[in-house]
Amino acid sequence: MKIVVDAMGGDYAPKAIVEGVIDAINEFSVNIVLVGDQEAIEKELANYKYPKDKIEIVHTDEAIGMNEPATTSIRKKKNSSISVGIKLLKEPGYNAFVSAGNTGAVVAASTIFLGMMDGVERPAIGLVIPTLKKFAFLIDVGANTEPKSQHLVQSAQMARVYAREVLGVQDPKVGLVNIGSEETKGTGFEKETYKMMEEKVTNFVGNVEANEVFSGKSDCIVCNGFVGNIIIKTSEGLMESAATLLRREIKKSPIALLGALLMKSRLNHIKKHADYSEYGGAPLLGVNGVVMISHGRSSPKAIKNAIKATISEVEHNIIESMVKEISG
Repeated sequence: MKIVVDAMGGDYAPKAIVEGVIDAINEFSVNIVLVGDQEAIEKELANYKYPKDKIEIVHTDEAIGMNEPATTSIRKKKNSSISVGIKLLKEPGYNAFVSAGNTGAVVAASTIFLGMMDGVERPAIGLVIPTLKKFAFLIDVGANTEPKSQHLVQSAQMARVYAREVLGVQDPKVGLVNIGSEETKGTGFEKETYKMMEEKVTNFVGNVEANEVFSGKSDCIVCNGFVGNIIIKTSEGLMESAATLLRREIKKSPIALLGALLMKSRLNHIKKHADYSEYGGAPLLGVNGVVMISHGRSSPKAIKNAIKATISEVEHNIIESMVKEISG
């Protein structure tokens, strides 16, 4: 298996990317193609001992910044690590693409260069999130901010396949994010989507309110990309603020500090459960190729786990399974 990795994408590229790739090839049976500035990549690789036949480099002299406009960047920077990397998937022998770079650019390039899967009109980004029971798959978290009802239905069908094949959830339950549990709640869009979900999505369990997203009520949680992105960013900010407040209060009391030391292993377990780096990246579903988008702040651990999740997608022939689910 050969996975293409954007070496220039992310806040800590190429250092964190290269280190994550080294960890991945040492742990998994995979070959990596690093796309980006060859000199910068080789400089980072020089810090490690690794099997040379496991990594190849494809040089590009352009990179898309995290804040650059997506479509414009793809059009102007034809030799960017994102564009070149995604185009490689159209050639035999290249199985998937991973990037921690500009999300909009990855979505745009994937849609333009790979095209859409049969039966899917718009791409969607899914994300594994922690819940009280274990985890759930939230879709969409940023690719499609103004979808039609059928787009959310297609996202739900793809999410079910991903949860079943990659996450190992038998007969995943699907919920629709809404402002109330009753099917009469929400705008006309949510009501229409609810009816279509009932008709076309297997094991649809109804609406999921915002306070239930992390409860474990549903294995797959569906919403538009605008709402999903707000859910993710709000939860990230809440976790970071809660951790800061907890540390601040513990330092005020010797007894609290002792209690924290006694609870250290349990606190670390909670931290690990909520850590995005444990879940790797966010699969871009709907395009005709396996594409994984990692967090811009991805650590080497997050990159390694993104590669791990990508390997699982390839091994389970995820695109073929999704087309079958949607057409059936």
